[in-house]
Amino acid sequence: MGTCNCKTPWDELNEVIEAHRGQESALIEVLHKAQEIMGYLPRDVQEAIAEGLRVPLNKVYGVVSFYHHFSVEPKGKYQIAVCNGTACYVKGAPAVISSLEEELGIRAGETTQDGKFSLAAVRCLGACSLAPVMTINQKAYGLVDADKAKEIIKQYE
Repeated sequence: MGTCNCKTPWDELNEVIEAHRGQESALIEVLHKAQEIMGYLPRDVQEAIAEGLRVPLNKVYGVVSFYHHFSVEPKGKYQIAVCNGTACYVKGAPAVISSLEEELGIRAGETTQDGKFSLAAVRCLGACSLAPVMTINQKAYGLVDADKAKEIIKQYE
């Protein structure tokens, strides 16, 4: 029998860090790759990146916490984002968010216990003419109300 040359996620992450060792300017690129590999950016991953790129940990955390794309918590298989920008807000986004929170049993910013859904209220999805708008794994749904949002997520259950 042959031996497995399988790489763990940590092996992959270490290769990415090694390719950018000491390059502070590569921080965002490395964070993106790390999140692709690990699924999210917990403290130990941030520490490894900080050490490898020779960047203070507080700078790494500052970037991670500033950009909504990055997550320090595991995300669900289906990532729901509801636009809460001005047009969407005025046309009912808060009711859509409340409806989804009730249906999923989580608050915006959380993931269901089974790891199936994550819910986020975001600043703008760039589709104001279709307000309110939500996405599930980047697939957009426009003119959504509270009931339609519940119907849409049932397709993913």
